[in-house]
Amino acid sequence: MGNADSVVAQKRLARFRPDERPVIEGIFDRLRGTGSSVSSAKTGRVLSLEMLKMTMGKMASESMIKRVFQGMHSIDPGVPLSPGDGIIHEQLVIFLADILRGTAEERAPLVLAMAEGAKATATTTEQIRDFMEDLVSAAVQTLAHRGHLRAWQPDRMGDEPQGVKLLAEQLTSELKSSDQNMCDIPCLEDWLFRIPAVAMFLELLIGEGLGVGLPSRPPPTLLPLCRYAPWSDLRCLLNIPLLMFLSPQLPAGHSAPWRLLFSTNIHGESFTRLVGNCKSKGQTVMLVKDTKGHIFGGFVSQSWEAKPQFQGEFRKKNYNAYSYALQLIFLLLFALGDSRCFLFSVFPYMRVFTCTGYNDHYMYLNQGQQTLPNGLGMGGQHGYFGLWLDCDFGHGHSRARPLCTTYGSPQLSGDEDFKVDTVEVWGVGQPPEEQEQDEKKKSILDADPEVQAMLELTGKTLHSQGLREPEEDEG
Repeated sequence: MGNADSVVAQKRLARFRPDERPVIEGIFDRLRGTGSSVSSAKTGRVLSLEMLKMTMGKMASESMIKRVFQGMHSIDPGVPLSPGDGIIHEQLVIFLADILRGTAEERAPLVLAMAEGAKATATTTEQIRDFMEDLVSAAVQTLAHRGHLRAWQPDRMGDEPQGVKLLAEQLTSELKSSDQNMCDIPCLEDWLFRIPAVAMFLELLIGEGLGVGLPSRPPPTLLPLCRYAPWSDLRCLLNIPLLMFLSPQLPAGHSAPWRLLFSTNIHGESFTRLVGNCKSKGQTVMLVKDTKGHIFGGFVSQSWEAKPQFQGEFRKKNYNAYSYALQLIFLLLFALGDSRCFLFSVFPYMRVFTCTGYNDHYMYLNQGQQTLPNGLGMGGQHGYFGLWLDCDFGHGHSRARPLCTTYGSPQLSGDEDFKVDTVEVWGVGQPPEEQEQDEKKKSILDADPEVQAMLELTGKTLHSQGLREPEEDEG
């Protein structure tokens, strides 16, 4: 940009590395299909909506592309604007800097303009939800078009358009709007600061949609890796927007690969098969669909293990009347899981329900006992689980009255006592057997850093330090 160009644009351009600045400056001419770098303020050259459609048409709907154009057009570049509705070079540079390198305060006016219009000072939550539907849909399209699905196959997965609407509604529900359901700039700033997914979706769409290749800022990873799923036989409950919602909630986030452990579509309606496939498999996500169409489930942070007795101390006691009464009381204490566990709803709304701290009844699994309930459960207490699958497999319940004490979740199923349509379980993260192998491969120096420190203090040379194989990242 020349000396007459916008000071605002020059300051925004300084956010990029020196080797990235020519890329940012060259996007305008590339989108226009020219090789000239003459300032648009001097020549009157502009970027039209049609030019934007030609570039982004395979990654976003026409309505979303119009929103992006509105966001660019709303920017005051600090230099005279060309007549008409086109975008000048400086506006594009500022827009790219604010979307890719900006703060919540800088992105909020752009979101408002994309949702409502260039001159708006506030908008409704409904308008933000419509904007989010367009944005989530565009993010899904972009992932597919750019080959970033990470081995997931949408054609063998659940209802994607429905997932887009549900995720957009969930993200919009986080807005702290006024009593009139109005959102102004401070409201949007607060929302963007608290909900990083919105900025990630914008970065993906703009970065990939406009072909902004920056070495220091690869496209955000929105999906976990699908490590194993028999797609030819599977019709799974997951969809891409649901994965985009659930995976950030997990302890390992997007870096935890997923692998199918159980599906009624493949393994049949067998509680024994369900338990056999899921025991000792590490962290898992379970999804349940009932015959009323409700879809819900839970994440567990530890392996499922059958533990009919909840407290080890009582295993040593004789079952006299006193100890048996105490045993019944302590049946309320679950022996598995920790506070990282959570329940969630997928349909008719998308929400996550985390631990309340009221109790530690995170997960329960029992099979083949005469005196204790046989089945799989999460949260609440016996007879009043937040999520329960009976050992006969066809039945379950979700009894909140009004909320699950462990997770604060309402009734997740269509009916309190529901009939099962589909159950699906995915292992997430590294399987326990691989973790054990990795632990065995570790050097004693890694296992005990105090030993390493003592050797260094005594002047011992760590000969093996430079001979190690470099650690490989999870693909």
